[in-house]
Formats: sequence, structure tokens, C-alpha cells
Amino acid sequence: MGGTVPRLPTGIVSRVTIHSEPAPAPLRWAVLLLRAEAVALGLVAVWLIWSDLTARTTHLTSALLVTAFAAGGAAALWALGGGLLRRRAGARAPAIVLQLMLLPIGWYMIQGGLGWLGLPLMALGLGVTGLLVSAPTNRALGVDRPAGGQ
Repeated sequence: MGGTVPRLPTGIVSRVTIHSEPAPAPLRWAVLLLRAEAVALGLVAVWLIWSDLTARTTHLTSALLVTAFAAGGAAALWALGGGLLRRRAGARAPAIVLQLMLLPIGWYMIQGGLGWLGLPLMALGLGVTGLLVSAPTNRALGVDRPAGGQ
């Protein structure tokens, strides 16, 4: 197969952006909390897998969907944390949506008598959202520029 694969022309180099200054504290905290949520949800997914395998009776489709949802959520949170760490502005909006999803989850936990867990979840969602929309995070992600791009 020698000589059949075209070579890329030399001299064309992809643009690489290197951030010389460290990420601001609010962004670092947001990434840390997103990754902690990913680990916690991953542990829930592992427990669900164990529960699926050891249950005497179960509705298999529902059990697998709930388990897949937990595992997918953990993977999404971890990936969004990584994207934010690399200062990808596109990772911020999905991360905010996932954090705001903690509000109805926490509310229904409170309604179900699990206020000790629902209130901290709601506070976590609002806190991480606040970190993600803070001015230092906006500057680090490059989303504080005017609409004209100037």
C-alpha cells in the first residue's frame, strides 16, 4: 500500500490555543462539583446494576432503562466537566441544564419526605449554576464578548 495514501501538504498546522493563565476558581469549583456528581451518579449506576442482577422479580425493560439513564448521566457529567476544564464554551449550557434538573428532583424528594436529601440537591444545582454563570467563568470561556465580536 506504499504510496497510495495521500500525504497532507506540509506547512498547514491546526491552530492550537494554550491558556497561559490558570482557570479561575469558580470554574475549577464547578468542574470539581460536576466530577463529584458524576462519581456519585456512577456509584448509583453500579448499585442499580447489582440490584438488577440480584432482584427476584423485576420489569426488565424498566430496570435496564433506569440503569442506563444513571450511567449515561454520570458519563455526561464527567464529559461536561472535562469540556469546561478545557474551556469549551459549548459545555456550559448542557451543564447548566443538568444542574437545573436537580431542582424538580429535590422538590419531589422534599414532597416525599426526603427533605434531608432534596434540599442539599437543590442547593447544589443552584450553586453550580451560579459558578457556571459567574463573571470569571464567562471570561475564561470567552462568552463575555459583545455580540459584534469586538
